[in-house]
Amino acid sequence: MTQGVLYIHSAPRALTPHIEWAASGVLGVPARIRWEDQPVGRGLQRAEMTWRGREDTGARLVSALRGMHEVRFEVTQEATAAVDGARWSCTPELGIHHAATDHAGNIVLTEDHVRGCMERAGSDPRALPRELGIALGEPWDEELEIYRHAGEGVPMRWLHRVS
Repeated sequence: MTQGVLYIHSAPRALTPHIEWAASGVLGVPARIRWEDQPVGRGLQRAEMTWRGREDTGARLVSALRGMHEVRFEVTQEATAAVDGARWSCTPELGIHHAATDHAGNIVLTEDHVRGCMERAGSDPRALPRELGIALGEPWDEELEIYRHAGEGVPMRWLHRVS
């Protein structure tokens, strides 16, 4: 078992019941999410929900939400003894970015990731930092930052208590 957080950074009000339905289907319990106005955009909502589930739950949440093209969201999943942690970020413009994370939540790039960045950069010294930035999810972070900041100080809402 593992746990994580589903951050809905922005969603049109009309999609909120669909998001709850999708999360409920993945988690197997009713997802009664408390929605807040997202001050960045008129008619947008935001929410945070913790979850607990199997080691594939984070990926299943992302799969359930990926077709909702107007939703900006992130899913985090804590590392366990058996699997790395993970973070998925999604924006309408960029799609989904996935990264493995360590126990502290830092993004971890594999040797293959780094070698791929080096290969794509070739001999252009400015291209390697750009390629590494993409591998680390910097474009997604830049796009989501205004939505994250708007949610500062909003209390986290629990799906259910874990004992």
